[in-house]
Parts: sequence; structure tokens; C-alpha cells
Amino acid sequence: MTPEQIQRRIEAHIPEAQVEVEGGEGKFAARVVAPAFEGLSTLKRHQMVYAAVNDWIADGSLHALSIQALTPDEAN
Repeated sequence: MTPEQIQRRIEAHIPEAQVEVEGGEGKFAARVVAPAFEGLSTLKRHQMVYAAVNDWIADGSLHALSIQALTPDEAN
């Protein structure tokens, strides 16, 4: 599992997302900036990100993912 794989997966699941992922050995941190987060609670934003990688969490490929989920306005 690489940061790039996680980044591509999140970008494919969340329209117009700008994603940065770092980490390794099953433990990663993602910063996701997306217009789709507008008006959503932190919990709903995190659920959107987790939905993109849930199969990897379920099979043990991804052990931990720390998420910072922001709208474009919040990121500036």
C-alpha cells in the first residue's frame, strides 16, 4: 500500500478532490480538499473518505488513516 494508491482511490471517489497522502506501513494521513464537503459535518466528510478505502481497511491492507477533510474555502 502506497500513499499514491490511497490518493488515487480517494480522488476517484470524491469529485474534484485535491488529495495529499503521506505515511507508510499501513498508517497514513490524508488531507482532502473538496467542494463536495460543503455543508457537511466532520463526521460525514470522514465517512466519504473512508468509503473510498473501506475495502482496504477490511482486508487489513490499511491499518490507520488520519483524515483532514476541508472545503476549498477552509483550506485557504
